[in-house]
Amino acid sequence: MINQVTRDKIDSLSEEYRRLAKKHGEATKEITISELPEMVYNSNAIENSTLTLEDTEDILIRNQIRTDHEIREIYEAKNLAKAIEYLMDNPEKEVSVELILKLHKMLLSNIRDEIAGRFRSGKEWVRVGTHIGANPEFVNGFVYELVEKYNNEDGYFLDKIVDFHAEFENIHPFGDGNGRIGRLLVNEQLDMLGLPPIIIPNKSKFGEYYPALEEYEKFGKTDQLNELFAGLLIESLHRRIAKLTAKKIILVAEWAKNNGINQQVATNKAIRGTIPAFRIREHWMIGADYKDSK
Repeated sequence: MINQVTRDKIDSLSEEYRRLAKKHGEATKEITISELPEMVYNSNAIENSTLTLEDTEDILIRNQIRTDHEIREIYEAKNLAKAIEYLMDNPEKEVSVELILKLHKMLLSNIRDEIAGRFRSGKEWVRVGTHIGANPEFVNGFVYELVEKYNNEDGYFLDKIVDFHAEFENIHPFGDGNGRIGRLLVNEQLDMLGLPPIIIPNKSKFGEYYPALEEYEKFGKTDQLNELFAGLLIESLHRRIAKLTAKKIILVAEWAKNNGINQQVATNKAIRGTIPAFRIREHWMIGADYKDSK
């Protein structure tokens, strides 16, 4: 479970963000659209896509496609962006199995149409590294139970989202696309609560994300995933609040220099979340006018 200190911090930032989002509704949508290539790039890169962030921007923004890219990877970028845009234009009130299947069909369209929009069944076993997904005979029932539990059980919202994601990835209900659908659902669950999406950085997959999922698979614990998601949500809230309120956003290194703070100390503060810093294109940024009281 997420500790009370972290909960209080998330709740305070969430309240501030919701107030700003209500006031600047159109701006929040534009910010999400501007972040879309970064979300698509990182989620696909976690699944070993060779597209760079620049490649993803070329495909999604400039409709430019280099001939040396695999067709599959191009569709992966376009389809994931289409699914995110669909959720933006069609807000849901709760997670449903029908929504999960619809998103999967969108994701694998023109990639693996024979399995798009349906759960594994029959002899369709799936393995990722040493992890074997749930027995296909029981996948359908497992997902329905997971959705019902999420929608009906009480508990702190981020604990519930973490538990859902860990179990969804453990079940691995689809023949392909499980990770991308799982991360898409995390952000849809946050959106239903009036909160911004998180971006799990591809660079952290081996150091944080995969070990957190393995901890759940082996020991049924979500401590690492709770810590990861809490940190990413705090960062996302800092990012959105700064974009809606800051006069200017600058590099943390520049902010440190302007305020007479050692650059490494400032970077460590950013990583720990003790200053309202956030990453854009893998660079730590912050509102220029922020004053550190510590």
